[in-house]
Amino acid sequence: MNYWALLLIIVILIAMYFMLGSFLWGAGYQPTPPSVLRRMMRMARIGPRDRVYDLGAGTGGLLLRSLDEGADSVVGIEIEPIRFLILRWRRSRHPRGDRLELRRSDLFRTDLHDATVVLVFLWPGAMRRLDEKFREELPPGARVVSYWHPLPGWTTREEDRKVRVYAYDVPSAFASAPSSPGS
Repeated sequence: MNYWALLLIIVILIAMYFMLGSFLWGAGYQPTPPSVLRRMMRMARIGPRDRVYDLGAGTGGLLLRSLDEGADSVVGIEIEPIRFLILRWRRSRHPRGDRLELRRSDLFRTDLHDATVVLVFLWPGAMRRLDEKFREELPPGARVVSYWHPLPGWTTREEDRKVRVYAYDVPSAFASAPSSPGS
């Protein structure tokens, strides 16, 4: 077998893992399109006092853009090992990479009490599971911006149905009221 054929097989296997094998870690990989990324940033209203979390950070498009938007600090949560290595490499090359914390962990076990903005591009089942977590952990006034799937039971502050981006503000009522289905 020649060198180029072997290289092609390796590239194909890596691509298959990256796109399909990553389901073993809970989610497939689909990068956020640039137009959606820009819309999410506008709706998140990121400023210099924000601590931004990206749950399921992938290869870091939202993380790096959050830094570019001026966030004080950004936390990327990613469990899949190859994407996590790519995140580490991209952080090392970003001029504000020192403000980017990476955690290779389960997003459902991540403490969000200090988040002011949470960015998500997750499947409906994950969004349902995050409802209670957000209600219990996010401080009043925190902002959640989701791509593709809305947060069930929440009222949007702003939405763009054309590109399927939904923005929410955490109400102060969550801080004192227990979570109830469908609220």
